[in-house]
Amino acid sequence: MKSIYTVTFSSVDIFQTIDALSSRADAYEQTARYLTGEHGADDHIIIEECSDHCEAQAIAKHFRDIIKKIEEQIYHCHE
Repeated sequence: MKSIYTVTFSSVDIFQTIDALSSRADAYEQTARYLTGEHGADDHIIIEECSDHCEAQAIAKHFRDIIKKIEEQIYHCHE
């Protein structure tokens, strides 16, 4: 069973966290594109460690899902 934690951040810290998660998702999305040949040779990216493009896409999706959950909680706090 997964544990659920409640954490409290200032608004600055939570938006910095969202930004960092978004950067990680972007990196894995770029890796997935690279692994499928969608990136050109001149594109300068850092390839994330993963076994294939499917894993890279899954990791990116996981980061995006976390962002969505955080944003939903922020939205509900301001209703």
